[in-house]
Amino acid sequence: MQRIAESELIINSRGAIYHLNLRPEELANTVITVGDPDRVELVSRYFDRIESKFRHREFVSHTGFVGKKRVTVVATGIGPDNIDIALNELDALVNIDFETRQIKQEPTSLNIIRIGTSGSLQADIPIDSYVASTHGLGLDNLLNYYRQEQNDQEKQLLHSFVTHTQLQANVSNPYISIASASLLKHFVNGYHQGITVTCPGFYGPQGRVLRLGVQNPQLIDRLTQFAFGQHRITNFEMETAAIYGLGKLLGHHCLSLSAIVANRIQKQFTKDSDSLIDKLIRQTLEIVSTSL
Repeated sequence: MQRIAESELIINSRGAIYHLNLRPEELANTVITVGDPDRVELVSRYFDRIESKFRHREFVSHTGFVGKKRVTVVATGIGPDNIDIALNELDALVNIDFETRQIKQEPTSLNIIRIGTSGSLQADIPIDSYVASTHGLGLDNLLNYYRQEQNDQEKQLLHSFVTHTQLQANVSNPYISIASASLLKHFVNGYHQGITVTCPGFYGPQGRVLRLGVQNPQLIDRLTQFAFGQHRITNFEMETAAIYGLGKLLGHHCLSLSAIVANRIQKQFTKDSDSLIDKLIRQTLEIVSTSL
């Protein structure tokens, strides 16, 4: 089996992978990802015991126990580019032998759950509610750098989406990936479900106009109006599709949970995002510790 070169898999002086600064034994098989580095402590404060804490740049991680369940919470930073780093390095920690620099023969699948914030694209999904994403639809192009195949339904959905939104090829070549059914089934009651669109930025890519005009000023309305069979777009943010896409290719189980802090149709923003996120964290940890 081919050895992975030092330039491709960077391991630091303490034997940890470069960006996450974690050694294989410091990662749990259940991983919660958050964007904000400060949010890691908001999750780990509910751990019964914290085993380790590491930080390198924006990549903060705490590993510990909720009851008998070992959990790692990792801050990825914002955006698909950071997800590319985080997902590949999480996978490397369990599926590459750091001593031989070779891929292990028996793959390990992680449970990866994103806890984040998002903007609703439907009037009936209000601020201060929660979305569990059935699909991640990427406008960020990250997955187009990897070998991937879409099934016939995914191809049809994407064709319908591009036709409806009139996205130009110089803006995006969308991709779509589905959530892990084994995780999604635990997040039904109290959660809206639907397609989450992932954008490569917060302003222009999400239709916000400050001083610069946007190429597709009707994008928000077209996202809101899009439907494919029973599927509709519920919300958008900046990580879900990248997590789902890379997770699927690497063989991991992934789910994205979003606290709705803004409603782009009603032009509303939450007045208490801290309580909203805290409730989602507590609910998620309870399910993780008792059902996964």
